[in-house]
Parts: sequence; C-alpha cells; structure tokens
Amino acid sequence: MSLHFRSRPGYFSVVAGRWWTWLALAALAGCTERERLTFPVENPGDGVGPFTTITQPLVSDTAVTEGDLLVVTGYSVDHDGVDTVYFEADGAGQSFAPFPGEGADSVPFAFQLSTIGISGASILVRAYAVDKTGDFGSASVRSIRIE
Repeated sequence: MSLHFRSRPGYFSVVAGRWWTWLALAALAGCTERERLTFPVENPGDGVGPFTTITQPLVSDTAVTEGDLLVVTGYSVDHDGVDTVYFEADGAGQSFAPFPGEGADSVPFAFQLSTIGISGASILVRAYAVDKTGDFGSASVRSIRIE
C-alpha cells in the first residue's frame, strides 16, 4: 500500500500559465494610495518656562516700616499655559501655598507679607512659575528691608 497520491495531469501547468494575472493583481494592490498610520502627539511646548514679574513693590530694593501692610503682586505669562506659581520669602519666617494657574495664559497673583515683629530683617521674595509642559521659568526677585 502506498501513501503517495497521483498528481492530476495539467494541474501545475494551469497555475503556472496564469502567473501574469497574479503579477498584475499584486502590482495594482501594491501601488494604490492608502491611508498611513498616524499617532497622536502631545503638545511639546516651546521649551521655555513662564515669564514671571513682581509688579508691587515696583523696585528691586524696598524699605518698609515694621507693622506696615505689605502686599506683593505680580503675574506669570506663558503661551503653553501656567500650571503653578510658587512663592518664597527668605528671612520672613513665613511660607505661602503655591497658586494654581489651571492652564491659563496669564495668571495674576497677590499675597500679603507680614512685617510685624521683624524690625531689622531683610527679606528676599521670589516668585516663579511652571508651565503645563513642566518648564520652569526664571524667578522674579525683590529685596525688602524692614525698618
């Protein structure tokens, strides 16, 4: 008993005779215009952090009398959207919570700095911001002397 099958006469000659048909179909399918894969890209931002400025006090070196009300104001601007504005007051013994920018292009800020009981102190106030892409901006600085 044999497990070999007989080939049908002319089977392979029919397949081989139609090679040009298969070649034409493959060429037409391969040369047609088709949609390319695209992947979403997050906004990489401009690579520059927010511009922050302190508008009050106006000058970089300011003297105030102990007990006077001192309000520091300013704003941060970034076209990628400001995420958070941070404040530091070295020498004042005070701390301030970060201010959420919530992605706005321009974020105004204001905070009160207490001058009670710190006569003779020199306070260095810094404000800086981070944009939505994580870029840190340079700090705006004011030096305040309490007399």
